[in-house]
Amino acid sequence: MNLLEKSDDEIIKIASPIWSNLVKSSNIKDYGGFTKDFSSQMLYGANEVELGKQWASNKLLTSLSEKQEVLGCIRRDNFITVLYKQKSDTLKGEFLGRLVLGLEGDMVKVFGATIY
Repeated sequence: MNLLEKSDDEIIKIASPIWSNLVKSSNIKDYGGFTKDFSSQMLYGANEVELGKQWASNKLLTSLSEKQEVLGCIRRDNFITVLYKQKSDTLKGEFLGRLVLGLEGDMVKVFGATIY
């Protein structure tokens, strides 16, 4: 599979269930569910204790709305970044979600995930 040759619509169809799972798993602080699509590189830096600290100290990470809007895709090197307009169920305003996808072997994996 050549991820970089896929259209934005094709990428969004791949990315949306991954992002939705990250949102759902983050809201309920489910480490196993949250990391299930991570690349081995991401798993190395996302240990359960560190994620637990982030969930405990950042209310946004456990109050994400299950509704989001895709803003677009950016291709760079061997990765595709999908940007989301994300809201919280309890915090006011809009936030920017960033999901970086790439291939590990022939599987699409998460190489980055952030929210601002």
